[in-house]
Amino acid sequence: MSLVIGLTGSIATGKSTVASMIKDMNIPVIDADELSREVVEPGEAAYQQIKETFGEGVFQTDGFLDRKALGRIIFNDEEKRKQLNDIVHPAVRERMLEKRDDYVEQGTRAVVLDIPLLFESGLSHYVDRTLVVAVDEDTQLKRLMERDESTREEALSRINAQIPISEKAEMADAAIDNSDTKEQTLQQLQSILWYWDAWEGTE
Repeated sequence: MSLVIGLTGSIATGKSTVASMIKDMNIPVIDADELSREVVEPGEAAYQQIKETFGEGVFQTDGFLDRKALGRIIFNDEEKRKQLNDIVHPAVRERMLEKRDDYVEQGTRAVVLDIPLLFESGLSHYVDRTLVVAVDEDTQLKRLMERDESTREEALSRINAQIPISEKAEMADAAIDNSDTKEQTLQQLQSILWYWDAWEGTE
């Protein structure tokens, strides 16, 4: 029986670092962000829907989606942004469930769905366990400001647009404190996966 794990976090908490660690354990990770790029490639149904909805102006000369051009359209237009989300999100979820079910049918010990807005999108029912990557608020703010070279106000605005990481940690089945070293983060991850019987590990 495969264990399906939902991995999430908040901006600048280090979810991608933990996802990489999980891949190194030979546990498959299905990345929602990667799928959101896949489903808008030429030949995909969502690609055609975007063309019909937004026109040829949001595509490059090579036929691929011009994300910057599309971004300019939806940035200050809530209705346009909703139109795009109504096209892309169902396609991503369908693809994610297909991949999840393939791994389950193969008898994979565990499979991870890497979903940035797992709780915000109400997708907890897609998984058996939820795992949050968390840091304290001061660390999150500092890392985001350094990463994006943003002001304190800009960073706080982005952080406050999401559910507070402390709340996500309480909502999850388990949380990893990623405030310190990678070694400590890895030890926490290993302990959780051992406890869930999702990973054999090595001696």
